[in-house]
Amino acid sequence: MRQVREVLRLKHAVGRSLREIAGVVGVSPATAMEYVRRAEAAGIGWPVPESMDDAALEGLLFPAPAEPRVARPEPDWAEIHGEMKRKGVTLALLWQEYRVGRPDGYGYSRFCDLYRDWRGRTSPVMRQIHQAGDKLFVDYAGMTLDIYLPDGEVRAAHLFVAVMGASSYTFASLSWSEGLEDWIDAHAAALAFFGGAPAAIVPDNLKSGVTKPSRYEPGINRTYAEFAAHYETAILPARIYRPRDKAKVEAGVLVAERWILACLRHQRFFSLEQANVAVRFLQNVINAKIMRVFKRSRADLFAEIDAPELKPLPREPYVYAEWRKTRLGPDYHVEIDGHWYSAPFQLIKEPVEARVTARIVEIFHKGSRVAAHPRSRMKYRHTTTPEHMPSSHRRHGEWTPKRLKAEAAGIGPATNALVELILEERPHPEQGFRACMGILSLKKRVGAERLDAACQRGIDLNARTYGAVSEILKNGLEHAFLDPTPDLDPIVHPNIRGPGYYT
Repeated sequence: MRQVREVLRLKHAVGRSLREIAGVVGVSPATAMEYVRRAEAAGIGWPVPESMDDAALEGLLFPAPAEPRVARPEPDWAEIHGEMKRKGVTLALLWQEYRVGRPDGYGYSRFCDLYRDWRGRTSPVMRQIHQAGDKLFVDYAGMTLDIYLPDGEVRAAHLFVAVMGASSYTFASLSWSEGLEDWIDAHAAALAFFGGAPAAIVPDNLKSGVTKPSRYEPGINRTYAEFAAHYETAILPARIYRPRDKAKVEAGVLVAERWILACLRHQRFFSLEQANVAVRFLQNVINAKIMRVFKRSRADLFAEIDAPELKPLPREPYVYAEWRKTRLGPDYHVEIDGHWYSAPFQLIKEPVEARVTARIVEIFHKGSRVAAHPRSRMKYRHTTTPEHMPSSHRRHGEWTPKRLKAEAAGIGPATNALVELILEERPHPEQGFRACMGILSLKKRVGAERLDAACQRGIDLNARTYGAVSEILKNGLEHAFLDPTPDLDPIVHPNIRGPGYYT
């Protein structure tokens, strides 16, 4: 259902064609068209109502299994194309020959359309005409720049290049890697530099952005797709092994390598920030340089052509988030970077998705958020929301040493002393929780006065368990064999030496 929602967004909110939408979402054009058709038939537009979850949307769009399509015999288009070169041969004649013995074959008009489509795909080069504010081409340069760190390590920095299609206005920035986080950060910096978002972004099939490189149906990384949705743009990956699809950025990368990296080859930089200052200076030089063909600079063309057509940026910049597929464990927690976060226990062993940012961890099940926690960097610890726990676990989990001692002090000093002794004697305080909770529960049966006396009796007899205190109360021994209260005044007798004797 996430693909259906993305198709509807790109169709109605972004206004892309079905073929472009198919390439972004990773489905065939026919499938994208079917999604749109079913949504229109069900009266669903964009945005999809917030109250409609994935299950309800699937029920409306796919109420019954689709009928299997009848496969039609496919003509040999290469042979037909060769026959068309013969004098006097027409498509009508070839269609008639095709239909001989194939009563279920294509009709004449469909036959002609399919042939023209096939012939159009055989064209080796197509001149690309870029519309104002339509596409932004992005890629990494093949060359790198060495950064000399204070500890003596030399690290290679990678140059990210973004070029506007119509004006060739160029953005360049160095990052430590070509990983997903640096890839997204570079995109966000580029859009901030341009002051707006294009209708589409055309990347190469870099693993950071494209999870499934395919000539026809590439898969877009979930974080990359979320980034595009935040800026109301679309991702249109170039076909694999087709550099002409992104010739604009290929030329931009070549310019950046020659006029940025080559110009900096004799300089030494000791931090990434210092190197990026030099890169930005040379980037501005490139954009201000007059192009011989257009007799104008990239900056002038951008201000006149691209800038007015860019979409305004959202109020808040995109917050980088990673999506991770996982499964809720038997203890209703998922592990993220060595820390465990809870989700509703009803989803135990269910597959879930975690959206991880620098500050928050969100857990989703079938497209709906079921949990959210502040992100913790503490290893081997748990972050648990009480509402996610079963009722029996919740009652036990609400008890802490502090609360146990407070409850015991409210009963009496002997009870408080016994609880403290039990918690101190255990290697870990939680090992004594059940004994303390059992002792405190006796208050409802015998009252605070008898329970406190039984605890004192248990301390005197060194019987510091729930069973011992329960037996004392059961047999009424809480006041047995108590020593009488000692006299406060000293005994006076002739045979007793007083303190003066020893002086």
